[in-house]
Amino acid sequence: MADQQKLASLDSSIVSRLPSFAPTLFEAKTRKNLTFEEIARQLGRSEVAVAALFYGQAQASPEDVEKLSRLLDMSPEALVGMMGFPDRGRAGPMPPVEPLIYRLYEIVQNYGYAFKAVMNEKFGDGIMSAICFSSKVEKEVDESGASWVVITLKGKWLPFTRF
Repeated sequence: MADQQKLASLDSSIVSRLPSFAPTLFEAKTRKNLTFEEIARQLGRSEVAVAALFYGQAQASPEDVEKLSRLLDMSPEALVGMMGFPDRGRAGPMPPVEPLIYRLYEIVQNYGYAFKAVMNEKFGDGIMSAICFSSKVEKEVDESGASWVVITLKGKWLPFTRF
């Protein structure tokens, strides 16, 4: 039996916290049997950016809406809300309860001050932007066959200014 492609689905417990277009997008994605990586290729964006569009955590361009509507066989009018201002950070509770998201949160809890100290030593007093930002997720398999996740976060350094 061939490996069946696994698709991310929408967690029903957060639907009420997401924009109205999110369930419609996920249903169309499932109907078309498309991964975020495949959709990203069609949109010319990263798969993390595309997933953020689906959750309403990023703003779609008119070109994104046009390409998505064509790819997912949806009317552009059904997706026009994606071009509005995103409402970031409300999809889930804090602290997170979903185990994978909690582990990411836990990384910041356990290593946040270490990351901060190293960044301050390398760049000075400032912060990493989550606005001038990109990210990617990759899979590595080691010599024993174990899978490892590699998450790259790339943000512009914003020094604090004296005032």
